[in-house]
Amino acid sequence: MPTLVIKLENVWKVYQLGKVELTALKGINLEVTPGAFVTIMGPSGSGKSTLLNMIGCLDVPTKGKVFLKGKDISQLSETQLSQLRGKTIGFVFQEFNLLPNLDALENVALPMVFQGASLEERIKKAKELLASVGLEERIYHQPAELSGGERQRVALARAFANDPEVVIADEPTGNLDSTTGKKIMEVLTDFHKREGKTIVVVTHDPNIASYSEEVVNIKDGQIIVNHREAAQVLWSK
Repeated sequence: MPTLVIKLENVWKVYQLGKVELTALKGINLEVTPGAFVTIMGPSGSGKSTLLNMIGCLDVPTKGKVFLKGKDISQLSETQLSQLRGKTIGFVFQEFNLLPNLDALENVALPMVFQGASLEERIKKAKELLASVGLEERIYHQPAELSGGERQRVALARAFANDPEVVIADEPTGNLDSTTGKKIMEVLTDFHKREGKTIVVVTHDPNIASYSEEVVNIKDGQIIVNHREAAQVLWSK
């Protein structure tokens, strides 16, 4: 059996807000297998953003364990975790998070700098990725010169820059109209099928579930349903 890409064991997350404790996650157990396409769904305040931070190894649990490629992240130094995360996980954000003073090519090439790729390698790979999302004619345009859908496609290309095993997308269609959002999900699905990458999408939109193979519903910090088949999802707030 292949090593799980991500595994959460009895994960709790408690935030201290002054004298008040806020429990965001309550005993979460989750396994993400290589090549899976998983959607995590829940309403606002359900804990899905906190869960995303755990899956992406951007935060540590108050209690419980998070494993990335079989390694307990609590046993890694900040440098070791950053290097492992940089090689293993690519991120796509709702707000795109593109650097405004860089063009599309430079934005996509940037993550490769931190993995030691040469300038020639960075340019070649960035051009290939932008072409794969249909932006070969827009590579020298800055974010302000691109539409919302084009910016998100640049963000998708950037997420795959270091050839990660996992891509985590946080509300990737949240700032887009339904038609553009559908195109973005089709691009993400194409990457999944073509490259065999593990995809984790966090959303409040039940329509996104139709693109995935597994749907995890979270409410009040707990997983309430974990469907292996998206077609079986029955979702209500």
